[in-house]
Amino acid sequence: MHKSTICLWYNHDAEEAANFYAETFPDSKVTGIHYAPSDFPDGKKGQVLLVEFTVCGIPCIGLNGGTAFRHNEAFSFQIATDDQVETDRYWNAIVDNHGEESACGWCKDKWGVSWQITPRVLTDAMAKGGAVAKRAFDAMMPMRKIDVAAIEAAVRGEAA
Repeated sequence: MHKSTICLWYNHDAEEAANFYAETFPDSKVTGIHYAPSDFPDGKKGQVLLVEFTVCGIPCIGLNGGTAFRHNEAFSFQIATDDQVETDRYWNAIVDNHGEESACGWCKDKWGVSWQITPRVLTDAMAKGGAVAKRAFDAMMPMRKIDVAAIEAAVRGEAA
């Protein structure tokens, strides 16, 4: 086990979530499934308790803790994309699997985990600062899924 691991709380469906992430994102896989050795507050002996997995190389544990806690936007995975095709692929995989759209490149998967599907052209523009960052930021603000061509046009100073 890694010295530091992200632990995500699920309502008895951590294995399903981990398998979805492994199928959707590169360098992602399920690495272990651990069963409850005895009954616990929201479950029974023998049920899946912990699922070890990686998301884009980030080690995670899914804990089937039950209904006591819910995910919120205070935590999100940010996935950097290289083009519109990759942006669409990840965004659509999450949203089309009973997820929901949010604003500015954010969406939420069916388990409530938030994702930022962020094209590198946007983060590169923000890193430049000044007028370029402002144009890219202003172009992004009304978007749900990021439109790479619109961000590229904003970076060039072209009106939308």
